[in-house]
Amino acid sequence: MKLSRELKTAILVILAIALFIWGFNFLKGKNLFDTSKKLYAVYENVSGLVPAAPVTLNGLKIGRVNSIKINPDGKLLVQMQIDTDFPISKSSTAEIYDSGLVGGREIAIIPNFEDKLETESGDYLKSSNKLGLTDALAKEIVPIKDKIEKLLDNANALFANVNEVLDEQGKANLKNSLVEFNKTMTEFSGVSKNLNQLLAENKSKLDKTFTNLDKTTSNFVAISDSLAKADFGQTVKNLEKTLASVDKLLADMEQGNGTMGKLMKDEAMYNNFTQASKELELLLQDLRLHPTRYVNVSLFGKKEKPYKSPEVNENNEQIKK
Repeated sequence: MKLSRELKTAILVILAIALFIWGFNFLKGKNLFDTSKKLYAVYENVSGLVPAAPVTLNGLKIGRVNSIKINPDGKLLVQMQIDTDFPISKSSTAEIYDSGLVGGREIAIIPNFEDKLETESGDYLKSSNKLGLTDALAKEIVPIKDKIEKLLDNANALFANVNEVLDEQGKANLKNSLVEFNKTMTEFSGVSKNLNQLLAENKSKLDKTFTNLDKTTSNFVAISDSLAKADFGQTVKNLEKTLASVDKLLADMEQGNGTMGKLMKDEAMYNNFTQASKELELLLQDLRLHPTRYVNVSLFGKKEKPYKSPEVNENNEQIKK
């Protein structure tokens, strides 16, 4: 079949247009005959991510960023072209991270291996943004900067207060205090020298004292061992027996048994003792006042005077005559 010149020209024009469209998309990073998977993620801020940036999985490049578009709500929609047969679960995360100091920003797929539901082209992944080294340093430096500024303000206030305190009189007082402190340190040095000399002179006495202390401690240990070896059990038993006997004796006395109990409980005996004591007291008093009634020494044979009972008052005391 012979083609006309017009048909050949039309075919060439169509092929040229198709080749131009393919080449233009190829230069933009798109392949019209590509059957790879397209996944999407939405970010608040892409932090310098650009189209054609690598998409990695555990450090291995599995695709690239096709496009970044701004949604009506201001968020950024990123399309990723995935060129791998590895199953990526629907609950995986697309995290933007800094690949290095000069490597730019990339997307790392963080898979969830527990999720067995595989993504399909057009699915959306969860998004996250990991701070780069510069951003992390800036985030750490900002609080430190604030603290340093606050510290400098406090230092300025402190020095201002010091300048107010250290006037001429304050400086003079400070100098006097330093002089007195220097004198005190000098005297303390002298005292320490005297103390060292005293210790050196009495070193032998101190050694003897500590030796005696060691002997005393040894003796105390020996006494402790002797006390530990002593039969305290038998001693305690004997003491218990003695206390039981004393308790029995006190109980008998309380009940009026025995001589002591009768003396304590018998009212008649108590009254007799009381009456005898009073009569003995009257007898001794009468003997003191009238000795001639009881001792009659006569060289001429005088008759014995008759005994007369002494007169007593209400308090049972003899009335002197």
